[in-house]
Amino acid sequence: MVNQKDVCRPGLITNKLMEFNSYKTVSLNKATVDKQWVVVDAEGQILGRMCTKVAKLLRGKYKPSFTPNVDCGDNVIIINADKVEMTGNKWTDREYVRYTGFPGGQRVMSPAELKAKGVDRLIKKVVKGMLPKNRLGNKIINNLYVFGGAEHNMQAQQPKQIDINTLK
Repeated sequence: MVNQKDVCRPGLITNKLMEFNSYKTVSLNKATVDKQWVVVDAEGQILGRMCTKVAKLLRGKYKPSFTPNVDCGDNVIIINADKVEMTGNKWTDREYVRYTGFPGGQRVMSPAELKAKGVDRLIKKVVKGMLPKNRLGNKIINNLYVFGGAEHNMQAQQPKQIDINTLK
């Protein structure tokens, strides 16, 4: 047992106390990452609220061993993406602006037009905007798989179904 007098004396017991209270910070690397496959059902979900949680899953923020410079997140499969919802008039009023690089090449699309081109385009665009704007963010977005219907072709990975509403 450590005596109170010994703790107050400088340099005497500090090493023993440090051994007793030491915690190691775990930094993952590419070889030690535990990646899982999860399925998220987008039916009846609000687009932005669902995508923030998906971005956190892709990034690995829900794991206790989160490392910011490593792709330590899960692979996410989104099903029923065509049944995602937006509140208010956002389907027509919101604008996504891009530029082709040529003079007069500014293009504007609404979420309804983007969804009409492909249901995966809208969700990937929203999630990509919530990821880091660097090489790691470009790599992480490839771990997202979006399907319009209830079926997906990723059964070989044995994904587990999660309820996105239980995540914070």
